[in-house]
Amino acid sequence: MLRISQLRKVFANGSGVEMTALDNISLEVKAGDFITIIGSNGAGKSTLLNVIAGVYDVDEGEIWIDGVNVTNQPEYRRAHFIGRVFQDPMIGTAASMTIEENLAMAMKRASRLGLTPGVTPRDRSRFRELLAVLGLGLEDRLQEPVGLLSGGQRQALTLLMATISNPKLLLLDEHTAALDPKTGEMIGELTNKIVKSRELTVLMVTHDLRQALEFGNRTIMMDQGQIILDLQDPERASMTVDDLLDQFEAVRGKRLLDDRVLLVR
Repeated sequence: MLRISQLRKVFANGSGVEMTALDNISLEVKAGDFITIIGSNGAGKSTLLNVIAGVYDVDEGEIWIDGVNVTNQPEYRRAHFIGRVFQDPMIGTAASMTIEENLAMAMKRASRLGLTPGVTPRDRSRFRELLAVLGLGLEDRLQEPVGLLSGGQRQALTLLMATISNPKLLLLDEHTAALDPKTGEMIGELTNKIVKSRELTVLMVTHDLRQALEFGNRTIMMDQGQIILDLQDPERASMTVDDLLDQFEAVRGKRLLDDRVLLVR
């Protein structure tokens, strides 16, 4: 479903202080795969999501999604079939717009039909149904501005907006990291529920090593712009966080050290 071939991305190219963020990365992702991506700061995790989404151009390599070469497509075109949730709950929604207006905007953006004004009764009924699944009572607050929601509620809404039209690919960039532990766990459970029910294909960046093993069916570890480990079930299913750290040390000859990594056993 997603094929990445020999991707290379260099920042400040030709300046004398170049930084290679992605170094000859290749990756095959099957439809329905839920891949967690881990690694230390600067490993290239978020850059990988950004080049897939079209935020950054690549210096070398190709990106194919569902048989289409999207390497040179701009971000706005890829947004029709890529859903994305960021770390900051404030990024994915428009605070001054109502809940239903945000959902309508997300649905129409994915439809490629352009943005048309208004929310139909049929739309409103669907929104209530989808929001009820979240269990947050938002289905009764359709007319409220999103700016009145808590961070967790807003991130749950962003997740719903990103998946409302069943995107070909869902990109999650540490989408629970800015939330308190209880709320982050709630968003994680919602993520699993939505992904499984819709059989979505997902790439999820996380610093939580426990979460990296519990979510999905495959875990990729990155370091210095390269994929150094690709762990898949059933082998991955029996691994612990200590096993993950041992694997990193065996490949790189050093321990994974990062203040942001959560070593929850």
